Amino acid sequence: MTNIHPTAVVAPEARIGQDVSIGPYAVIGPDVELGDGCEIQAHAVVDGATTLGPQCQVFPFAHIGGKTQDLKFKEGNRTFVKVGARTVLRECVTINCGTKDGESTILGDDCLIMAYSHLAHGCVFGSHVIVSNGSQFAGEVKVGDWAVISGLVGVHQFVRIGAHAMIGGGSLLKQDAAPYFITDGHPAAAHGVNVVGLTRRGFPKATIDALRSAYKLLCHDGLNVTDAVAAIRAQVPDLPEVREVVDFFLSTQRGVIR
Repeated sequence: MTNIHPTAVVAPEARIGQDVSIGPYAVIGPDVELGDGCEIQAHAVVDGATTLGPQCQVFPFAHIGGKTQDLKFKEGNRTFVKVGARTVLRECVTINCGTKDGESTILGDDCLIMAYSHLAHGCVFGSHVIVSNGSQFAGEVKVGDWAVISGLVGVHQFVRIGAHAMIGGGSLLKQDAAPYFITDGHPAAAHGVNVVGLTRRGFPKATIDALRSAYKLLCHDGLNVTDAVAAIRAQVPDLPEVREVVDFFLSTQRGVIR
């Protein structure tokens, strides 16, 4: 059964699912929807037009659904936060609503966002993303499924981080970070394929070897992107993961870190 602590402040208009737990001094706003089995711990705030999927956890002093910090926001705009199922938001995490009318900040299923991390307006995160303590994402950043971002990473607005990418601690990303690659440093650079992560997730050796070949051509052999892509198409097995890397490089608006 739903358990709401007597000191919690829950707006009567909030939509609360079954078996929800809301701890002492937590605050739930009127436009919030909490899925079945959510746990909102002491002193957490869930506000704005925010939806949490089933079995999410929000730890103390997190603030989910706060007004965007973007000065372009116009009063009266209707903006959102949407969080998938089983996502964990640790202590002091902040996730802001969008800026433009109708814009959502989105976080997928089974993510872990560790303490003091910030997701600004319009960020879109896939599923199974892990963000370590103190990482900061400016507005409209996009992060692919299974990406792992280490602690104290700073990400410039509009940057993309590809699926299965690994970002090293303390890195500063001003350009896109390629899928399946390790990106690390300040300034950041690509440092090979995320072999450990891909192996743990069951990628076959042939796929990892093909990604290594693509990485070498794109980031190690001194070729420009056009020539590297041509070489990949001629020399590397035509696998979905390799095509994903090529498409990522060809679709970038800010450049890809190499």
